[in-house]
Amino acid sequence: MSDSAFVPRRFVIAEFKTSDALLEGTRKMRDKGHAQVDTHTPYPVHGLEEALGIKRVKIPTLVLGAALTGIVVAYSMMLFMNAIDFPINVANRPPHSPPAFIPITFELMVLLGGTTAFFGLFALLRLPQPYHPVFEWEAFARASVDGFFLSVQVPPGQDPSDAANDARIVGAADVQVIVEPER
Repeated sequence: MSDSAFVPRRFVIAEFKTSDALLEGTRKMRDKGHAQVDTHTPYPVHGLEEALGIKRVKIPTLVLGAALTGIVVAYSMMLFMNAIDFPINVANRPPHSPPAFIPITFELMVLLGGTTAFFGLFALLRLPQPYHPVFEWEAFARASVDGFFLSVQVPPGQDPSDAANDARIVGAADVQVIVEPER
């Protein structure tokens, strides 16, 4: 054993036969006090967000902030360049013409909003995640085909068999305890 401070994470993975059983099992596991619960399904299941205790998403707020920043930056930049820094009198037109500023303002708003949506979602979801300890269970490969799985991360100092027993009580068809290997 090495002298590193590696502490393996432990997971209890439970397989359910149907999406309804998974939904009910998720609610009951959260009610039993398990905080770090996640589900893995081949398609979205209505009600899982509520059962998992997921709060309102932050992406719309981030995108709105980035879009407003794009509007302010683009308009301020053009106003400064055309009216203050280097005003040019072309056919006696005014140096500040709001209709002429609309296309660039819109484009920068869309650019910053879209970029923030893309990279913000990746950051909030902690993607990419090429490895997770639940991948160690061979049956978990069915999570993207026809399997309904619930994973519970067991905090250090607690016995994983307690969470495994709770999973069996709430209706899991198969339960596995996974300990993260040192990589």
